[in-house]
Amino acid sequence: MGRDMRELRIRNNKIRRRRELRRHVFTGLVTTVLVIGCSLLFFSLKISAQSRADVQSKYYKSIQVQEGDSLWNYAGLYGDSRYYDSRSDYIKEVSAVNALKDDRITAGQYLILPYYDAGYDTCYDAGLK
Repeated sequence: MGRDMRELRIRNNKIRRRRELRRHVFTGLVTTVLVIGCSLLFFSLKISAQSRADVQSKYYKSIQVQEGDSLWNYAGLYGDSRYYDSRSDYIKEVSAVNALKDDRITAGQYLILPYYDAGYDTCYDAGLK
């Protein structure tokens, strides 16, 4: 009878250890999945926020040409290299927008110039800030 009790206790201990091992493996897997899921969520939100901050829209500005100004100067001021391969490309767009036949401009003439900006804040312009 003492031997049967010992064998029963040994078998119960094996069963208990298997259950504990399964519980530990399950807990480890759940923890790993949660860590990976949270990491992916965090980095996707961070990337999304960065991409929203990098978005720039195209706007147009009307200016009056001053003495000594040239399209080349305006290309240097407004022709962002992220959007135009060269100053010549910017000048071509300005010429097309303003129906210019050549690169010559004169003082007093009005031009519409394209430019890129991160955004337009209506609250700031309305004096709400």
